[in-house]
Amino acid sequence: MNLKKASLILIFIVSFSSVYATNGWLNILEEGGNNKGELCTEAIQGAIEKASKNGGGTIYFPAGNYLTGPIKLKNNITIHIESGAVLKFSTNFDHYLPFVELRWEGTVMKSFSPLIYGKDLENVTITGRGTIDGQGEAWWKEIWRIESSKEKLELTKYQKMAQEANAGLVTSDYYKRTRSYLFHRPPLFQTYNCKNVRIEGVTIQNSPFWTINPAFCDNVTIDGVTIFNPYSPNTDGINPTSCKNVHISNCHISVGDDCITIKSGRDADGRKWATPTENVTITNCTMLDGHGGVVIGSEMSGGIKKIVISNCVFDGTDRGIRIKAARGRGGVVEDIRVSNIVMNNIKLEAFMMNLFYDKNTKVEPVSERTPIFRNIHMSNITGSNVNVAGRILGIPEMPIQNISFNDINIEAKKGFSISTAKDIEFHDVNITTTLGASFEIENSKNIVLDNTATKSPLEKTPVIKLSNVSNVMINNNFPMQETDVFLEVNGSETESVFLKNNVFENVKTVLEKGKDLNSEIKID
Repeated sequence: MNLKKASLILIFIVSFSSVYATNGWLNILEEGGNNKGELCTEAIQGAIEKASKNGGGTIYFPAGNYLTGPIKLKNNITIHIESGAVLKFSTNFDHYLPFVELRWEGTVMKSFSPLIYGKDLENVTITGRGTIDGQGEAWWKEIWRIESSKEKLELTKYQKMAQEANAGLVTSDYYKRTRSYLFHRPPLFQTYNCKNVRIEGVTIQNSPFWTINPAFCDNVTIDGVTIFNPYSPNTDGINPTSCKNVHISNCHISVGDDCITIKSGRDADGRKWATPTENVTITNCTMLDGHGGVVIGSEMSGGIKKIVISNCVFDGTDRGIRIKAARGRGGVVEDIRVSNIVMNNIKLEAFMMNLFYDKNTKVEPVSERTPIFRNIHMSNITGSNVNVAGRILGIPEMPIQNISFNDINIEAKKGFSISTAKDIEFHDVNITTTLGASFEIENSKNIVLDNTATKSPLEKTPVIKLSNVSNVMINNNFPMQETDVFLEVNGSETESVFLKNNVFENVKTVLEKGKDLNSEIKID
């Protein structure tokens, strides 16, 4: 290489570095950090403070291994983690002190700092193709140790600190039940009361607890993120809580709990803040291991509304779409649209709506403690190798209401069961089972089953089984395969059941009546 060419290259490198500097880029290796895996929290935080004093900027992590304690974000700060860069977090719990204010499992409290944390900020971003590793195993082992002990353990210093820090602050019954361990693992990422939050492109793994957990935030975008938390407790993937205008897209998630969960606070504390999660879009995501693909609740006391879930694949999750709450939560879940979903290898239910999440609660008068599910609509969904097609389980004082399923095709061991619901419609829904009825409905009213006929695989097992229902329309069904029993109706409270425009050429027995049935079934 001649001298002139070498000089030009040197000038270009200097100029390029100058552009980085003038554009607010700070290379962490030039700010006192190292990429050899040695602790460099002070250098990282110093670079953030430096950029903040200049109005903001980008903290740039080139390829290499970095070790840090918690990172405190500032206004107008971008953390850019380059391909080949791995940002690991310390396993020394002391590094996450002092406690900070955060929302933990739906309750506002003080606890360990999240690994990446920001409060009352605007314009915070994490980008790049690198990896963020929470090194959560140390946290998992500690909670396993505490919870698995059969003896009454002496409180650790962290538990004593949590007890003191939250005395008089946290009053929820749930938190009181957790006082036996008082060890609240931090989420990997929580922005608290922030605007314009973006996470894009990075891989996140081994979170101590929930992974991406914005709370009370506005305009949150999570795009192209991979989350991997194997064999780990409570390591949900993406959990917006009391946020609005949230956009989740193109993510790939495999975790030790729910993949994506929408929340808004727990019980009395959630109602006190009264901040719903609303205007959420979830699209083009794949979910593998996890308790649920997309889950709403159970912390939903502030309300959840205007949610769109589309163009996703759930493969290997315990459940597909799950909405859960219980007496005491309060809050309204409404205006939910789910479409264009493919499910496979679902270990439990493809669809689950459950107001009996705490099984031992008793009927009580309708009040602010009463949860409400309504206006929820599912369409264009395919499921194969599913254990249970679906369950809807309401409570007597507040049945689940106004739910529809359109263009659904599910191959499952067990069918769809509904209890304590009203205004439920199935249109063009094919539930093929190997055990039991395709539809079992009880203690419900205002039900439409339109073009839903499938063959029951067992003799003397109906395709549709009704008990104590009213105002039921079963129409436009044409079982194309030989079917032993189409409909079984039971219950002294059953009334106004109509069959219309059905073709039963391939059905041996159209209707079986239970002995306690007092109402006439009208067949046209």
